[in-house]
Amino acid sequence: MTDLFEDQRKKALGREAPLAARMRPRTFDDFVGQEHILGEGRVLRRSIEADQIPSMVLWGPPGVGKTTLANLIANVTRSYFDPVSAVTAGVADLRRIVEGARERRGMYGQRTLLFVDEIHRFNKAQQDVILPHVEEGTVTFIGATTENPSFEVIAPLLSRCRVFTLKALTDEEVVAIVQRALLDEEHGIGSLHVDMADEAIKHLVAMTNGDARVALNALEMAASATAPDPSGARHVTLDTIEDTLQQRSILYDKAGDQHYDTISAFIKSVRGSDPDAAIYWLSRMIEAGEDPMFIARRLVILAAEDVGMADPQGLSVAVATQQAVHFIGMPEGAIPLAEATVYLATAPKSNSAYVALNQAREDARHTRNEPVPMHLRNSVTPLMKEQGYGKGYKYSHDYPGHFAPMENLPPSLKDRRYYQPSDQGYEKAVSQRLIEWWAGQKENKEDG
Repeated sequence: MTDLFEDQRKKALGREAPLAARMRPRTFDDFVGQEHILGEGRVLRRSIEADQIPSMVLWGPPGVGKTTLANLIANVTRSYFDPVSAVTAGVADLRRIVEGARERRGMYGQRTLLFVDEIHRFNKAQQDVILPHVEEGTVTFIGATTENPSFEVIAPLLSRCRVFTLKALTDEEVVAIVQRALLDEEHGIGSLHVDMADEAIKHLVAMTNGDARVALNALEMAASATAPDPSGARHVTLDTIEDTLQQRSILYDKAGDQHYDTISAFIKSVRGSDPDAAIYWLSRMIEAGEDPMFIARRLVILAAEDVGMADPQGLSVAVATQQAVHFIGMPEGAIPLAEATVYLATAPKSNSAYVALNQAREDARHTRNEPVPMHLRNSVTPLMKEQGYGKGYKYSHDYPGHFAPMENLPPSLKDRRYYQPSDQGYEKAVSQRLIEWWAGQKENKEDG
């Protein structure tokens, strides 16, 4: 009686589960997407079907099938499947699972698959608990994460796992999943007799960014909110889907890969003088709720590093933008951010000052720390003057063109050129000026 009651309870819970959970594929034939790792003849699929499962990390964006794949492995393999979520599980849970796995292997010769969802939420100590048991084969580990495992999984554990990267679902794949849910009467919403307009499906797919979970749960909500007509059909319109979703599901994590990837795309677009791409990536960050001061700081760095002396005004614009965003806040702060983005993207580019700094720092680190040349020192006291401090110094404003040729580097670095101006923007004039000064300095040396 207990088993019968438990079966009925599980069926009831299954019916109450969200549509995305009810529609999880139960066979590889039902699984949509990830052909690059699960297609016929692929190594991972062959390993699963042969029940030779390696420890692995499944890495990919939300809603692409990581947990579904783990469940599929549980259905296909003859191993015992023990899933936990890193959000709720702790060290005690892991030790309990390991103890059960040890007993199972000793008594029945059965392997245990330990599935840890969101493994990136486990700290180092928690991951350390898993490591020796994976190494000795007590458990086969399967971790799922949306974050780069290179940063979020400890190196010893990662070295004992295969990393499989799952890709975002294409629009066509999400459409296939949605249409399957519309027809499936047992697990889907086929019994609701939903008639969904093509433009509604298209909008649903476009707004969910390849996340099947979001698409299915939004579909269920829209269908439930639509009253049936006299014939029993529910006509889900574009307006209903727009009202259900409200705002696009933006794939972005301010502490993860999306944060770094998007700011990288933004900076490289500005550096590449592409204002359209730069504005797009800026908009992605703003819509995802990125810290506007973080964006402003990066623009200040870019103005100095990549625009540099080709347009020195760029740094002033970037700093003014930082001040403006700090002063007025969001959402209006997006306007000066956009202006600075376009200004810097369309400005001439030069990294000559940045290159000069790096080369000079390299010499400062690795060459002899020579004393400051005597003519560059201040003779503050009579004794210092007597010792030669300031002797031979030429006051620039006393010379034609306000330039006095002198050697101002330490002797070991004499004639070293760190700053090499480009031929871009304002730096053209700087380059010509330096050429004239260097020529005068050379003449002075020859005369001397």
